[in-house]
Amino acid sequence: MPKLIPGLTLCLALITRVTPSVAAETSHAHWSYAGTEGPAHWAELDPAFAACAAGFAQSPVDVSGAIDATLPPLVLDYQGLGQEVVNNGHTIQVNAAPGSTLTLDGRTFTLKQFHFHAPAEDQVNGESFAMEGHLVHTDPDGRLAVISVLYRLGTEDPVIAQVWNAMPESTDTQEAPPTPINPAALLPTDKGYFRFDGSLTTPPCTEGVRWIVLKQPMTVSQSQVDRLTAAMHGPNNRPLQPVNARVIVR
Repeated sequence: MPKLIPGLTLCLALITRVTPSVAAETSHAHWSYAGTEGPAHWAELDPAFAACAAGFAQSPVDVSGAIDATLPPLVLDYQGLGQEVVNNGHTIQVNAAPGSTLTLDGRTFTLKQFHFHAPAEDQVNGESFAMEGHLVHTDPDGRLAVISVLYRLGTEDPVIAQVWNAMPESTDTQEAPPTPINPAALLPTDKGYFRFDGSLTTPPCTEGVRWIVLKQPMTVSQSQVDRLTAAMHGPNNRPLQPVNARVIVR
């Protein structure tokens, strides 16, 4: 059991509280990242999207003011490979084969997919990033845990290059990559992280999501960012949301 700094036990209890099962990102209402169907209007498009405006623990956030804690190392066992690249009109997503897990709070979460946003949705201490990857995990009760990887501009990322090589150009289409994609290769060597309670960053903006934002950024080339932006016909990031009374620990 990790030791916590004085007074932090309650903070972690707030983060790990039992929450209702979190639904997948499904709805019949059309939404986008711009115009009358953009983030400022999501809650108006469908009653199921009410949390997008009324929620108090929405994502993304500026990860700042984190409280020091002795967080346990991430327990990852990634065996299943990404074998399907999907353009769903909102992001480029890689569906993962069974076999990859994250153990958190005594629960086993299975990696279902990972996808990308450009520019990044989360910030860290006010710093913006060029791109962000979300590795989405779910447990048997439907609860979600998301690992976030942030990217600064720099050298090309080889895993993203592999995904982009199989990127479908048309919406609602999918392609099989020539070589299965290893999700473990997306992660930095240093897996120190920030942790907080948040939500889906897309409609229905359901709350109760365990968020793990890795501290060490990776690098991505400008051409890789441009390729995603072109495929999505513009940026695909939700604006920052208020932290409100949430506690962020590191």
